[in-house]
Amino acid sequence: MKILFVGDVYAKPGRRAAALLIPQIINDRGVDFCIVNGENSAGGFGITEKIGRKFHAYGADVITTGNHVWDQKDSVSYVQSGDCILRPANYPEAVGGTGASVFESRAGISVAVISLQGRTNMLDLDCPFRLGEELVGKLREQTPIIVIDFHAEATSEKIAMGWFMDGKVTAVLGTHTHVQTADEQVLPKGTAYITDAGMTGPHDSVIGAEKEAAIGRFINRMPVRFEPASGDVKLCGVLIDVDETTGKAKHIERLRLDLED
Repeated sequence: MKILFVGDVYAKPGRRAAALLIPQIINDRGVDFCIVNGENSAGGFGITEKIGRKFHAYGADVITTGNHVWDQKDSVSYVQSGDCILRPANYPEAVGGTGASVFESRAGISVAVISLQGRTNMLDLDCPFRLGEELVGKLREQTPIIVIDFHAEATSEKIAMGWFMDGKVTAVLGTHTHVQTADEQVLPKGTAYITDAGMTGPHDSVIGAEKEAAIGRFINRMPVRFEPASGDVKLCGVLIDVDETTGKAKHIERLRLDLED
């Protein structure tokens, strides 16, 4: 089977790329299951229920998130509903919602997805390694196909997670930094890995935001409101070929597609 993972969708330009390119990829590449990271889809900060339902209409089977998951106040109940949307599993259970679940592919095959958040230079949540291993043990009772979206800042933490989970899950896919890495690989025990799947959004920018404001903040150290940029829109992500019986990845392909205006 083929699993499509779409990297952080950023604001309106990213949503436009998702609307036009996700259905095309699903159709052209025979995608069986699609995961979209949507935590930056609402103006660059958070997600709304309306946007989430649009992603599902484009072909997303599940939406993952990250540290901006709670940024839109009117979306809290949507995230807490756990309706095909995951918040990082290592938040306290009391916040509501879910961080891991099993979904059904277009062919009726069960696929488990886990959303985890790193701790290096980020919020100090529960240990993603220990919790991730615990969740994998439970989910493997239902399916051997398990995909982890690891939303983390530090490259070292992401790489460590990949090796830690090698042979235990189908894929460990990094998100959060918005800069796609060129280290996609299938690790020795059959886990597909990439440090960062990249950003779906405007690349004529500083990780999605208008360049001038971002540069000014670095120079002047003054607070500034970041507005989404608009140029050079791309969809970034990966396509994984999976052995349905073992859950092991056979191949991972990095995607970086221009949005044709």
